[in-house]
Amino acid sequence: MPGTYQDTEGQLSCTPCPSSDGLGLAGARNVSECGGQCSPGFFLADGFKPCQACPVGTYQPEPGRTGCFPCGGGLLTKHEGTTSFQDCEAKVHCSPGHHYNTTTHSCIRCPVGTYQPEFGQNHCITCPGNTSTDFDGSTNVTHCKNQHCGGELGDYTGYIESPNYPGDYPANAECVWHIAPPPKRRILIVVPEIFLPIEDECGDVLVMRKSASPTSITTYETCQTYERPIAFTSRSQKLWIQFKSNEGNSGKGFQVPYVTYDEDYQQLIEDIVRDGCLYASENHQEILK
Repeated sequence: MPGTYQDTEGQLSCTPCPSSDGLGLAGARNVSECGGQCSPGFFLADGFKPCQACPVGTYQPEPGRTGCFPCGGGLLTKHEGTTSFQDCEAKVHCSPGHHYNTTTHSCIRCPVGTYQPEFGQNHCITCPGNTSTDFDGSTNVTHCKNQHCGGELGDYTGYIESPNYPGDYPANAECVWHIAPPPKRRILIVVPEIFLPIEDECGDVLVMRKSASPTSITTYETCQTYERPIAFTSRSQKLWIQFKSNEGNSGKGFQVPYVTYDEDYQQLIEDIVRDGCLYASENHQEILK
């Protein structure tokens, strides 16, 4: 009958629903099918209406509960009837990039790989995917940077780019690429633009060498920002490229494309690249970019 339940096979009588006023399904099989359960954020000693809101400093995420969870650690909620621990806030309103530690009752910088953009939070947000931050205390998801770079390249055309491009590359990055095109093909590199922070000493460096060896002759090297395009041939059938950044400033970096060409045209391509007319006009520069 309504207002009762039966959870044991063969039992001779039904159990009245707690605080039941005749509500509920006829033939209920357990107490959860009794009507009038308290909603999340509310409670009563027997779990049924009439319900009371969870007091300030507590929360309840589930329906039909007989009590509320304390926020703990000196945390409070803005109002009664809170449903989530995320609504528990610190008495001390920590600044962005920090979270409130409920053990030490103090604000602590978000660790590397996390960030917090808001005031008064008791947690930090983990960076998405395989990204991470350069330092602790990050305040925005844009501080989360992709660390991946380097690899083996062997197609007819392709490109290399600084990690996290077009966002700022991470600190202490070290990337190595090997370009080895198909047989009887040579490599033409076009550097449309490159953005590296200006420092007294070369802190962040892009270097290209004329073979697969890191000790071979340098073909191209820079630690500065250039917004005018540069084109050059590899002088060989392979290319070793390295990019290193220090722990200081960061920048947008680069995306450098390459194409390969038949080695029979080596002299012609070199003559074109050396010809100053290639960069003479703004139109030519835009085409190269």
